[in-house]
Amino acid sequence: MATKKSKVATKGAKQIVEENASTLNFYRNMICGTLGTYFIAMLIFFDFTTLTITLTIFSAIVYVASYQFMIYMARASYLESGQLLDSGVDLNIEGGIGEHVKDLIILTSGVQILSLISNYFWLLWLLVPVRGGWMLWKQILSPWFFASPPEEPEVNEKKQRKLEKKMARRH
Repeated sequence: MATKKSKVATKGAKQIVEENASTLNFYRNMICGTLGTYFIAMLIFFDFTTLTITLTIFSAIVYVASYQFMIYMARASYLESGQLLDSGVDLNIEGGIGEHVKDLIILTSGVQILSLISNYFWLLWLLVPVRGGWMLWKQILSPWFFASPPEEPEVNEKKQRKLEKKMARRH
């Protein structure tokens, strides 16, 4: 039996805008919940040291930068009449840059909450450059280093004999 090729389901522009808005709301709530939980726990149970203050400020910078980048990516543009012109980038697409930014927010939230147990959990942030290096190797460097050489076009027998005769005349 011959299999029928079906059309790949695509999202409409309006659906992308709605999903981006709900994704942004979810990650905003995650960031606020994590920061709120962290500050309340630190105020009640722990002392703020120079290390925790520095790492908390750094995590806040990561949150703000990641969230603002997601907002920039998801920005939709409308005509003067209010009609949707461009839905922006789909933040929920698999393998896209939005997925990596969301992973960074999730990792930062996890690290920040786990740091309430021990400050050594801040070291989990070192997974970010490790993952970046792995992606650089996998996507760019490895295919470049291990690419097969370009194949020479096949020459038919007639052309081959002609080239051999030319070479013989030159020598």
